[in-house]
Amino acid sequence: MAAAPAAAGSGAGRGRRSAATVAAWGGWGGRPRPSNILLQLRQGQLTGRGLVRAVQFTETFLTERDKQSKWSGIPQLLLKLHATSHLHSDFAECQNILKLLVEILMRPTISIRGQKLKISDEMSKDCLSILYNTCVCTEGVTKRLAEKNDFVIFLFTLMTSKKTFLQTATLIEDILGVKKEMIRLDEVPNLSSLVSNFDQQQLANFCRILAVTISEMDTGNDDKHTLLAKNAQQKKSLSLGPSAAEINQAALLSIPGFVERLCKLATRKVSESTGTASFLQELEEWYTWLDNALVLDALMRVANEESEHNQASLVFPPPGASEENGLPHTSARTQLPQSMKIMHEIMYKLEVLYVLCVLLMGRQRNQVHRMIAEFKLIPGLNNLFDKLIWRKHSASALVLHGHNQNCDCSPDITLKIQFLRLLQSFSDHHENKYLLLNNQELNELSAISLKANIPEVEAVLNTDRSLVCDGKRGLLTRLLQVMKKEPAESSFRFWQARAVESFLRGTTSYADQMFLLKRGLLEHILYCIVDSECKSRDVLQSYFDLLGELMKFNVDAFKRFNKYINTDAKFQVFLKQINSSLVDSNMLVRCVTLSLDRFENQVDMKVAEVLSECRLLAYISQVPTQMSFLFRLINIIHVQTLTQENVSCLNTSLVILMLARRKERLPLYLRLLQRMEHSKKYPGFLLNNFHNLLRFWQQHYLHKDKDSTCLENSSCISFSYWKETVSILLNPDRQSPSALVSYIEEPYMDIDRDFTEE
Repeated sequence: MAAAPAAAGSGAGRGRRSAATVAAWGGWGGRPRPSNILLQLRQGQLTGRGLVRAVQFTETFLTERDKQSKWSGIPQLLLKLHATSHLHSDFAECQNILKLLVEILMRPTISIRGQKLKISDEMSKDCLSILYNTCVCTEGVTKRLAEKNDFVIFLFTLMTSKKTFLQTATLIEDILGVKKEMIRLDEVPNLSSLVSNFDQQQLANFCRILAVTISEMDTGNDDKHTLLAKNAQQKKSLSLGPSAAEINQAALLSIPGFVERLCKLATRKVSESTGTASFLQELEEWYTWLDNALVLDALMRVANEESEHNQASLVFPPPGASEENGLPHTSARTQLPQSMKIMHEIMYKLEVLYVLCVLLMGRQRNQVHRMIAEFKLIPGLNNLFDKLIWRKHSASALVLHGHNQNCDCSPDITLKIQFLRLLQSFSDHHENKYLLLNNQELNELSAISLKANIPEVEAVLNTDRSLVCDGKRGLLTRLLQVMKKEPAESSFRFWQARAVESFLRGTTSYADQMFLLKRGLLEHILYCIVDSECKSRDVLQSYFDLLGELMKFNVDAFKRFNKYINTDAKFQVFLKQINSSLVDSNMLVRCVTLSLDRFENQVDMKVAEVLSECRLLAYISQVPTQMSFLFRLINIIHVQTLTQENVSCLNTSLVILMLARRKERLPLYLRLLQRMEHSKKYPGFLLNNFHNLLRFWQQHYLHKDKDSTCLENSSCISFSYWKETVSILLNPDRQSPSALVSYIEEPYMDIDRDFTEE
């Protein structure tokens, strides 16, 4: 999710608003000027003052009113705090006042003689506004508030009132953004009742807070992304128990109807989102989403554009119309322009989809999967695909200030990426992936299996047909259609390929592959790799991974490949792309190597024809080619630099050696590696490195069931054979022809290094 740029002087967080925004946000509680609301917006653009007037009450006046209304000096206190909470104010001057203000907010929790003190919602709202203003404009305030855990927990209780909900939610979001330790939602009093009583708009806004509380905290240190560091962290976590994020996820899932309401929010149409909120309330919510300048520009643009297309403008009052509180006396004043309503709904769905995505990747994944299927999230998103999620851009499409429609910061763009991430998480290694199809497409899968004379996929047979997509096309087919139309420079290519690849992951399904091949996916991928000569490493990696899953063990796919790559020139471009970065292409190399091994052991005329004609299979079958790949795969990784992204290089090198072992050629391959070392004038450097990598492999995979299952399913090689091969390679007996140490000369031996401490 793209975060707004931080304001000067503000602390870290998910996005800070400018001081002018804060002033405008805090000013909604006051009496607006009797003038047109858009004129005030325009004035805010020019002056940076937003929609609030400067505080004009004198201290004498407030003191007199204080005596009459028994306000206990609160107005004077707010006035002093306001005076010391502007940009570059001295934090020391407002620190004491800030403490008093926090005490004021928390007075309802204090009992005196059996009676709890009360504070009005309006006073709470003003206190929250001033607090927020202080946090933004005075460095260090947010961090100090974050240190008061009891105060942060108390803030949640203020969200029970609709009058203070937005102010409270925004303040909590900023505080949690700088809090060193994640808050635990199970410590919030009556959490289930609080969340259950939210209306849908409040729940959508609350998802902004949840996004912070259910995501694992990231220190930002690159070392933490290495597998060594992750393994160490996992060992530590096992001794400490569930993380705060995991506890918070469990707390949310225990709330009755929580996931169901999220699914309804994610799939509701814009026409269904119109509630009883006033125009002023809807604008107030807008101010909580984006920076001041961005909002003002957006509001002015869409309002001006729609007024040009509509003679009876929804916002500008007709001349001579009477006004009250700056709004025209028309029924249209309770409505925002349609384009703004669409953008409002997009902003809601961004946060909701993110929360659902995180829950799908959590410990309760199967529970969440079951509920998401039951509440028909996928069919609902399918119905929104054309009109909202992948709606066509127009000249008037809202984009943020200083950005364009293709920028990742655009709400439209961010929604699409979040949608694709959700599909990826939903489909990855789960039988519910077939909910992405409609009934006709499921029948097509069955027909493919019948024609090929192979058993139908059990998950297809078990799919509840009442929960699949409706309409002419399922969600997967819609995604393929927009994927093939995507321009070469689009940032969506990576996410689209990842989402489709996740549908193919797991045990290879011929029917799934043919379903996608019949829709021209392979030709599209090859066009992007070869003809468009894609330069983006991320996009290339995602396309190579997808191509590998699409072609693996599939003779028809290799025939299609050879038909498209029908000249030596095209094939050389393809090889150039593969060899330019093996970290990106090694999964394709692995899939082709595995396919070659299977085809060579089959007696079939169709397979024999492909083996004799396919340039790619002929290229991979050559021992020098395999040795070149093997040498480079081992050489580009080291234990200290292994990540989730490049560990695949280690596993691909193992696949090559496992297949060599099957053919009793493992000693030959090791001897060739030794010769290649000597030819590079660095004897021992490669095999020592490989020895350390394999030691780490044992440590990493023998304790992670999911990873080992994935290796077995994707390669169709039993995990016991993986383990045996690694053990044989690590055999300390220098007389063993299949042990690495037999090919490392004694002076260059360096295999006992403790890599965990480096």
